[in-house]
Amino acid sequence: MAVAEVLSPQELRIVEQEKKKSGGFLRERTAKIYNSFVLSKPRIDIERGKYFTESFKTTEGQPLILRWAKALYHIAENIPVYIDDHQLLAGRVGCQGKYGLIYPELDGCFLDQLAENVKNRETAPFYLADEDAKIINEEIAPYWKGKSFYEDLAHSLPEDVLKVTYNPEDIYTQRFIVSETSSMRSALQWVHDYETPIVKGFKAIKEEAQKELDALDPLEPTDMIDKAPFLQAIVIVSDAIVLWAKRHAVLAKEMAAKEKNAVRKQELLTISEICERVPEYPARNFREAIQCQWFTQMFSRFEQKTGATVSNGRMDQYLYPLYKKDLDDGLIDAEQAKGLLECMWLGMAQYLDLYISPAGANFNSGCAHWEAVTVGGVDENGNDATNELTYVFLQSKREFPFNYPDLAARIHERSPERYLYEVAETIKDGSGFPKLINDEEVIPLLIAKGADIASANTYAVSGCTEVRMPNLDTFTSACPYVNLGAALELALNNGRMKMYGDELLTIETGELKDFRTWEDFWKAYLAQQQYLIKQAFKQQLIVVRLREKHFAAPMGSSIHALCMKNKKDLHSAHIDGGIDLGYFDFIGYGTVVDSLSAIKTMVFDNNKLTLEKLNEILDKNFEGYEEIRQMLMKAPRYGNNDPEADAIAKAIDLDGVKFAHQYSKKMGFNLDLRYVPVTSHVPFGKVVGATPNGRTKGTFLSDGSSAAHGADVKGPTAILMSNYNSKNRGFFERAARLLNIKLSPAVVVGEEGTHKLMSIIRSWCDLKLWHLQFNIVNQATLLAAKKNPERYKDLLVRVAGYSAYFVDLSPELQDDIIARTAHATL
Repeated sequence: MAVAEVLSPQELRIVEQEKKKSGGFLRERTAKIYNSFVLSKPRIDIERGKYFTESFKTTEGQPLILRWAKALYHIAENIPVYIDDHQLLAGRVGCQGKYGLIYPELDGCFLDQLAENVKNRETAPFYLADEDAKIINEEIAPYWKGKSFYEDLAHSLPEDVLKVTYNPEDIYTQRFIVSETSSMRSALQWVHDYETPIVKGFKAIKEEAQKELDALDPLEPTDMIDKAPFLQAIVIVSDAIVLWAKRHAVLAKEMAAKEKNAVRKQELLTISEICERVPEYPARNFREAIQCQWFTQMFSRFEQKTGATVSNGRMDQYLYPLYKKDLDDGLIDAEQAKGLLECMWLGMAQYLDLYISPAGANFNSGCAHWEAVTVGGVDENGNDATNELTYVFLQSKREFPFNYPDLAARIHERSPERYLYEVAETIKDGSGFPKLINDEEVIPLLIAKGADIASANTYAVSGCTEVRMPNLDTFTSACPYVNLGAALELALNNGRMKMYGDELLTIETGELKDFRTWEDFWKAYLAQQQYLIKQAFKQQLIVVRLREKHFAAPMGSSIHALCMKNKKDLHSAHIDGGIDLGYFDFIGYGTVVDSLSAIKTMVFDNNKLTLEKLNEILDKNFEGYEEIRQMLMKAPRYGNNDPEADAIAKAIDLDGVKFAHQYSKKMGFNLDLRYVPVTSHVPFGKVVGATPNGRTKGTFLSDGSSAAHGADVKGPTAILMSNYNSKNRGFFERAARLLNIKLSPAVVVGEEGTHKLMSIIRSWCDLKLWHLQFNIVNQATLLAAKKNPERYKDLLVRVAGYSAYFVDLSPELQDDIIARTAHATL
């Protein structure tokens, strides 16, 4: 059977038009909720920003955490509440349909441009009502002008850091050389300890805080200045989330009184009863636990912008006791559980992350989101943790062809055969789920960085490929990206880049004519790379010191054990007993490895051309030099288990982890090397000219630790080996490595294909690589979807650490996914 004749289950669903009309859902309720919003244009909901600003205007001079709690109470008291038709869960943080929120405390300096920018967006457009634009321009934006975190950061950067971060003449424009991401969200991806409100309830949290507040010594200055405002904020925010929930209870009862359908009337009355109980009191059953988690998750979106990364944690673990109890008592079955979960996923899907700054929109194409649900892995004692609920989540993802939630499967060397089989079957669906995280790599690294064994064993996946240990992780500062493509161009042009003319951006490392040997040029490249890393570290130190002056998270702090113990807000620069795990990212790794390999092989080893001639060809974007371009592409390339290319890759990595080893702890937190671009490799590529690996000017760089597009020609096993070969395992200053592999559906067809995929997963696990995810889609499908997007609205693809609808991506990102090597063998 020809490769093109085999379609993935996702592709088959798209072909079958009758299923396409309802989204292919098994449950009627799910289809009705989906159809109610799927075609709506996302709206910018200003209510959170309006009420937050109203409160802040009245609390100036008070401690920040207290101001934040009061603002959240003001929101909870006044913001409209909704219960959608057909929904079994109450709680949303914006208007009905698809919506995004504004967070003026973060990047309010861009708000006065918002109305115009929204109109001109080509991808992921939002609608802003004229009356809302007026409120933004007259009431919200003027208050935050000069007060936003973005402005404070830009004005705090030293000149040398500033000119590789922003345009010094226009601080609202990023240069994509060393990019900060901290102004795009109030916090990194995060996983709340959802078990605390489910088991204790916010009434108990409030009572504990009030008891400690009453016990403070009124004559002790530190008690009154530091601890009292924190505890007061916990009391206020506990009341706020309970008030918000009870407003839903009232609404549900009012809706029930008007409802004529007896079944729906009873559903609304049940919703009302549940909202009267949770999250104030402990959940008594699976449905109350789901509602409690949902209220907590949604309220945290009022609190802060963590991007679309309020992850769900290990749902198959903390929900399992109540699920098992209800299952044993005959109160629920797997189908009913999946129906409730689908209500949550559909509610989640209606919130879209709105990035106001131009850089934020560039970094997160296709409505990026990572509300990861983690399944599998080991328990606190290191035993396999899979259970009946684990399989419910995997089955739900296969039956529910949708990009929410993001599903992450933890794998370890003793993962059960059934679990691996179900994971492989889910991957084969073709929508990019689940992504895989390796316990054999992650747990030892967390322990090496200071985690206790139990906390390391029970980590949850968060964000693209990151992990969190609820109640132990305390680092919330978003981190910097380093453009390796820029470092290479700076080495080729003595500290300058073609995009920015003759301006000396970094340091002069020598003219090309002076580089006599490969070692000479390699030293120049390393000097540029180290300079950019140095700027990233300086940038991050300033970020960490500034953030606690701009952000607070009283609700998040109330369910974090160390915050409560130390009476310190989650955004504090340091919390005693916590582990501050940050990172910096290398972007364009495969592109630069292959480029350096081409220089070494063709310029210095084989003397095929000079560095000066090569740079001249790059300046001309290979026009008239296709033969030389093809020659350069024949040099050893990363992703093929080639010792020469992989040695360069390992040397680049070594420079990063050694820098982190020497300098990060001196700043008081870990800043480890990571390879997770989200979609930044696209805008980063736009500022980089043609590169010696044959890539043309302005096109995307390679993503994560994946091979450059089309470079990996020896199959998936060779890609895994290149990742293994390029790791510096003697250092623990290593973080996530995002790895994308694209397969043709024919490769994994049938039972044989499933077992082949399971073998690849086992090999990846044995190699102790951090992350792995698959796109299983025909190249012809991607090309057809780009040409006829209206016919492929439901086509999901794996982008970075998230899946998105292919037609929602920018043309550049679509081309990026098309250009990834499609492997026809395993």
